[in-house]
Amino acid sequence: MATSKNPKPPVQHAADSHELIRVVGARENNLKDVSIEIPKRRLTVFTGVSGSGKSSLVFDTIAAESQRLINETYSAFVQGFMPTLARPEVDVLDGLTTAITVDQQRMGGDPRSTVGTATDANAMLRILFSRLGTPHIGPPSAYSFNTASVRASGGITVERGAAKTKTVKATYERTGGMCTRCEGRGTVSDIDLTQLYDDSKSIAEGAFTIPGWKSDNVWTVGIYAESGFLDPNKPIRRFTKKEMQDFLYREPTKVKVNGVNLTYEGLIPKIQKSFLSKDKEAMQPHVRAFVERAVTFTTCPECDGTRLSEGARSSKIGGISIADACAMEIRDLAEWVRGLKEPSVAPLLTALQHTLDSFTEIGLGYLSLNRPSGTLSGGEAQRVKMIRHLGSSLTDVTYVFDEPTIGLHPHDIQRMNDLLLRLRDKGNTVLVVEHKPETIAIADHVVDLGPGAGTEGGTVCFEGSVEALRGSGTVTGRHLDDRAALKDAVREPTGTLEIRGATANNLRDVDVDIPLGVLTVITGVAGSGKSSLVHGSIPADEGVVSVDQSPIRGSRRSNPATYTGLLDPIRKAFAKANGVKPALFSANSEGACPTCNGAGVIYTDLAMMAGVATTCEDCDGKRFQPAVLEYRLGGRDISEVLAMSVTDAEEFFAVGEAHTPAAHRILQRLTDVGLGYLGIGQPLTTLSGGERQRLKLATHMADKGGVYVLDEPTTGLHLADVEQLLGLLDRLVDSGKSVIVIEHHQAVMAHADWIIDLGPGAGHDGGRIVFQGTPAELVATRSTVTGEHLAAYVTP
Repeated sequence: MATSKNPKPPVQHAADSHELIRVVGARENNLKDVSIEIPKRRLTVFTGVSGSGKSSLVFDTIAAESQRLINETYSAFVQGFMPTLARPEVDVLDGLTTAITVDQQRMGGDPRSTVGTATDANAMLRILFSRLGTPHIGPPSAYSFNTASVRASGGITVERGAAKTKTVKATYERTGGMCTRCEGRGTVSDIDLTQLYDDSKSIAEGAFTIPGWKSDNVWTVGIYAESGFLDPNKPIRRFTKKEMQDFLYREPTKVKVNGVNLTYEGLIPKIQKSFLSKDKEAMQPHVRAFVERAVTFTTCPECDGTRLSEGARSSKIGGISIADACAMEIRDLAEWVRGLKEPSVAPLLTALQHTLDSFTEIGLGYLSLNRPSGTLSGGEAQRVKMIRHLGSSLTDVTYVFDEPTIGLHPHDIQRMNDLLLRLRDKGNTVLVVEHKPETIAIADHVVDLGPGAGTEGGTVCFEGSVEALRGSGTVTGRHLDDRAALKDAVREPTGTLEIRGATANNLRDVDVDIPLGVLTVITGVAGSGKSSLVHGSIPADEGVVSVDQSPIRGSRRSNPATYTGLLDPIRKAFAKANGVKPALFSANSEGACPTCNGAGVIYTDLAMMAGVATTCEDCDGKRFQPAVLEYRLGGRDISEVLAMSVTDAEEFFAVGEAHTPAAHRILQRLTDVGLGYLGIGQPLTTLSGGERQRLKLATHMADKGGVYVLDEPTTGLHLADVEQLLGLLDRLVDSGKSVIVIEHHQAVMAHADWIIDLGPGAGHDGGRIVFQGTPAELVATRSTVTGEHLAAYVTP
């Protein structure tokens, strides 16, 4: 039979034609009509300077639309219980698959949230102990520190048939594992009464020293003075025993003060409700300082910090209680679980073993399950979120990661790269926003956004392979192979900061002298004890200014001008130039547009559908009353000034009629940390993680302290911006400050005057000083893991 010499190529199946995620006309945040095609089942890395639009494209457009479309598959009833998401500003989004977002958002700061409760590990451990623990104390809830024991009994009415009713006595009982003293928190709070009032004065004389408690405030001071329970003219130290009881601890009682019905309660419960129940990070600085002075937290004496009741602690498997298991390092706990051979719970042991091994595999074996989740760094939190996805059988899913190498030592980055490649090789699309060249190097496809940040970014500068990126001439391409050189000469210290016998967390009785007057870098693998040494061991009275990775909290009304205090001198300058009150120039005060209350937009809630934000027609989004916009400074109204970038505002307030030294100094600090492109009125909610940390650094640069402690300041920084950061660190040291940096970036290590390396491993394998000296000495000896990686980095 004759065969054709030119056989027809097989016809492609229609289902195989959807190999791309296609984005057309994306305009979210600063994106400028971006159109792009992303290959599926490949690893695509998004690069570009901080603020160039990477997160806007990946998270706010692709991932957000995928999540919105999935939510729409549920009924309207179910959608009513879910967060409402608006459709991103984009013309076309084709080829989307289910997106799983693994971001840097800190895990819940609730004291009852731990690594174990945030994953499934605690739930499985509780079941294990309820089956195998001796003595047997009850169901899994009996081992939960979030469940209180409850007992109740009484009569219940049962209706049966034609109006026949019968009262039946019923008893309800639930056994929980919560410690009754600390209510499952592990710590108890104690209030220092000397910080609340001056007992030598009477209430009428202004005895209270609590922020905001003024003598003319009927809701605070007034209710104590006029309640009738106390003598307002008697010094507090002369109160009788009953008066002191009423003053400090009285239960809520209705009283009438000046004809108004109010509730009187003791000072201690009132302080607990008004201050201790709120998030400390969200408080104003002076209120936060008061809480830190007045409240001390100590380990619960009843449960010894385990959070569990005596019954839960008494039930054991092979001499190990659930409290002991949760306190172990996870890698040790995994070995203990591996040694349990009980056929009746074999499936449970297999699942628990897999979860615990995933922690070790991802480089978190040094954590313990009782570690509060709010104390995890951004990188640790992101890797904990990855745990549940590592063994997933799902394929053709889009995984979205936000700088997964944050907080990782160069030694651990290869392990993270292997995990990303494993997810890809299972048939998933992996999208990664990243700055580290080690992760960019493994990409199948690279998308570079820019060319600048803010309004100067938002366009695609390059698409293609890593090799093509190197020769592309973009900012990322030019800096991809940057290497910082070791210094020819290092600074001489002006003194030392002594730390003796440091034992915080995993530190092993560490003695170290940190040199002052120089740039000192603290290095070591994740979990080696760097933060414990710096944040937990440096005396608080050494004039230390600490800039850590705790998030800046703020609503859409908060912006760089309000956060840094820049708005105050600006308002005063406008008020002085026009002879009016400063409050008129605040969109949160008297000058606010009455229609939108100074928000600039009007929000309409549409129940289970996404709410709609429309620009306020009365103020046209400017947030101020028309009368306020008549007042000018240097030819600009207040809305025009708040629309300026930091760079433009710095020029504006430098000279001429608008010359305002106080505003200019703050703007200079913002420029110094590389935030010149930010709008001073831009909502904080639109800033990236790296931008927020540098905003915090700019604010603290005005502090009077002589020692600056920076926790991974390169977080979120593009390769091109690292050089600017090194220049800023040099300026701080040259101005007479001592700068201590916790850092993994080799460029910062190479630029240091002195390096202190902790290790050799993480958790109980760390906590020791393995090297002290100059970077050149560390490279020459290559005596530690850090030394090997730094030597490879500085050697061409």
